[in-house]
Amino acid sequence: MELTFTKMHGLGNDFIVIEDLDDSIDLAPEAVEYFCDRNFGVGADGLILVRPAAVAGADYFMLYYNADGTTAEMCGNGIRCFAKYLVDSGLIDEAAETVRVQTLGGVRPITITRAPDGTMDAATVDMGQPVLSPPLIPAVFDGETAVGRVLETDAGAFAITAVSMGNPHAVVWVDDADSAPVTTAGPLIETHPAFPAKVNVEFAQVVSDTHIRLRVWERGVGETLACGTGACATLVAAVLEGKTSREATIELPGGELDIRWDTDGPVYMTGSAASVYTGTLQIAEECECP
Repeated sequence: MELTFTKMHGLGNDFIVIEDLDDSIDLAPEAVEYFCDRNFGVGADGLILVRPAAVAGADYFMLYYNADGTTAEMCGNGIRCFAKYLVDSGLIDEAAETVRVQTLGGVRPITITRAPDGTMDAATVDMGQPVLSPPLIPAVFDGETAVGRVLETDAGAFAITAVSMGNPHAVVWVDDADSAPVTTAGPLIETHPAFPAKVNVEFAQVVSDTHIRLRVWERGVGETLACGTGACATLVAAVLEGKTSREATIELPGGELDIRWDTDGPVYMTGSAASVYTGTLQIAEECECP
């Protein structure tokens, strides 16, 4: 079987996007892992299927896979790439200014900014309200929130603030993002028993009231150049802990995102997305991936 794909990225967080409008593609985790492998496959942080919406009030459904073949509830950079694919492929009306995307973490409304040629230049995503209740994140902590909780790991003790933006996050404050123990402490926090569904880990440095530097260890992927939901979770944690205002620029290795958290309301993420190239994937009916 031959599949046509588009390679895309949001601030360097890259994805294989495959159109599946007849809902006929069923990829085994091993196939996803093989395609995302940077040595044997196309290479990507994740794979996205573009499917028809399955709920009222949504236009399309984004099925997102991590590079290890597991599915994830949401991906902030992925959903901007998804919106760009819809716009640039003509899957939504050329005059449309919004699109509603169904994800495993709920329906996300997106406001589109178009370039002069009609393609998508940027997107502002309504990421919904942050989830702070530990059982819903999910995280194993007592109390109504998990702010400044201490985790003991083999790499030492870390104070974390847990937030869900449709997927779970643990934010760690550091003095310098460049020297943060992302690759050593990241996987230990990701798989800590306090997080039964594992967790994305943010190492965040406050630069000013409106500027945060961030590196992310992404669940099922490893360190990535950017993470949209992680940027949102970090701003929420910063506000909860009195470190920044409710709107800030989040600087990641791959670029910048503008994040705003309305009082008692949703978090909004604004950023770009890019198409890199198109190609084809060959897949056997029964995957014989390494």
